[in-house]
Amino acid sequence: MTPMQQFYLDRAAEAGRTAAAAPLANVRERHLLAELTWNGLAARAGRVARVQAEPVRAALAAPL
Repeated sequence: MTPMQQFYLDRAAEAGRTAAAAPLANVRERHLLAELTWNGLAARAGRVARVQAEPVRAALAAPL
C-alpha cells in the first residue's frame, strides 16, 4: 500500500466517523459522499501503483 493510498483511506475513515456522529441528515450525507470519494481515490491510487510497478516487474523477470 502506498503512502498516498493510506492517506486516502485515513480520510475516508475520518469522514465515516464524522457521518456517523452527524445529527443532521444533510451533514451526514455530505460526509458519506466524502467517504465514498476518498475510498474511490484510494482504489485509484492502488491501481496507479500497480500499473507503475509493472515495468519494473517485467524488467526483473526478463532473462539476462
